[in-house]
Amino acid sequence: MVICAGLARKPGMTREDLRDVNAGIVKEVAEKVYQYSPNCFMIVVTNPVDTMTWVAKKYAKLGKTRIVGMAGVLDATRFRHFISLELGVSNEDVHAMVMGLHGEDMVPLPSYSSVSGIPITQLISKERIKDMVARTQDGGAEIVKYLKTGSAYYAPASSIAQMVESVVRDKKRVLPCPVYMEGEYGIDGIFMGVPVMLGSSGVEKVYELHLTDEEKALLKKSADGVRKSVSQLKV
Repeated sequence: MVICAGLARKPGMTREDLRDVNAGIVKEVAEKVYQYSPNCFMIVVTNPVDTMTWVAKKYAKLGKTRIVGMAGVLDATRFRHFISLELGVSNEDVHAMVMGLHGEDMVPLPSYSSVSGIPITQLISKERIKDMVARTQDGGAEIVKYLKTGSAYYAPASSIAQMVESVVRDKKRVLPCPVYMEGEYGIDGIFMGVPVMLGSSGVEKVYELHLTDEEKALLKKSADGVRKSVSQLKV
C-alpha cells in the first residue's frame, strides 16, 4: 500500500508547513488501513515524510518491518543525477547514498557514493562535491520553484516503483528509506532514512554504516529535526 494523500508543496512552503494538515489526512487513512488491511506493507510518500510515516505507524499499528517512507531513494537519485552530470558519465554507473530526514538537513554521503566502484572523492573536487550536496539538499524546493503550482511527481513515482518492485518481486534491493529506528546509529523512536533491504517480508535488514565524526554529527542534527517535528504534531 502506498499513501500519497495530502497537500503538495507550493513556492515558499517548507515541508513542515504541510505537517498539521497532512497529519490529519494520514491519520484518517492509517486508521482505515488498520481496520481493513492490518497486515499490509505500507510506503508513505506524504510530506514531511519522516513525520508522516511516524503518524501512519502509530494509527495503522504496523510493526517496524511493515512500513517505510519514500525519500532516500528519491534523494539518492537526485544526487546520482548531479554526479553523472558533473562527470559526463551514464547515470546507470553511478551509485549514491543519502541518509537522514527528507529535507534540507538530509545527509548525502560522498564517501559511500561512486562511479563503477570508484569513489567520487577521487574524481571530483571537494568544492564541487559540496555544491552537489547542497543542490541535492535543496532539490525539492528547486522543483517546486520551477513547477510553481505543485511539487515533484515524476522522480517520486519512479522511486516508489523501485521500492514496490523490490517487495513484490522479493528483489531484496538495498535502498535508503526512512525506517523506524530502534537504537541503530544511536537513534530511537523516530523514522530516519538509512540503507535497508526490501524484500517480500518488508524491511528485512537495516545496515549500519561506519560514519565519520562529521557524518555522525550531521545525522544527529537530522534526527533532532525529525524529533522536533514529531513533538509538534497536533494529532
